[in-house]
Amino acid sequence: MLSVLVQLVQLRRPREAEAGKGGEDVISLNYRDSRPIYEQIKDGLRRLIVTGAMAPDEKLPSVRALATQLSINPNTIQRAYNELENEGYIYSVPGKGSFAAGDTGADAARRGELLEKTREMLAELRYLGVTQAELQALLKEEDEA
Repeated sequence: MLSVLVQLVQLRRPREAEAGKGGEDVISLNYRDSRPIYEQIKDGLRRLIVTGAMAPDEKLPSVRALATQLSINPNTIQRAYNELENEGYIYSVPGKGSFAAGDTGADAARRGELLEKTREMLAELRYLGVTQAELQALLKEEDEA
């Protein structure tokens, strides 16, 4: 019997002690995922920025430090950082590092992209027989979560 082990690497960054908040931020890498590693890093950092786990103007780990921590090539991290910068989620200050961007309009572009994906998914769900009531129940469930 052949068993497959899915390797998950998690980047854990202790949060600064904040009133009412605790825990850690996590970027998970799945080497069995069909998406390239740089995309997984990009999506993880984007999620941390969008959810507010990383405050605007908060410094990201250096390329070298993150590459060492995740045991991957620094070029992979640099590519993820470059794409996030092009999308407006982070900005770089020469000699200082990369920082989470505030509201720069990247949200509007990402929102449009996600709405288009949602439309495609809704069309497929309707084709598969999911009712409007089921979709509304799902939305209500997510609003309450």
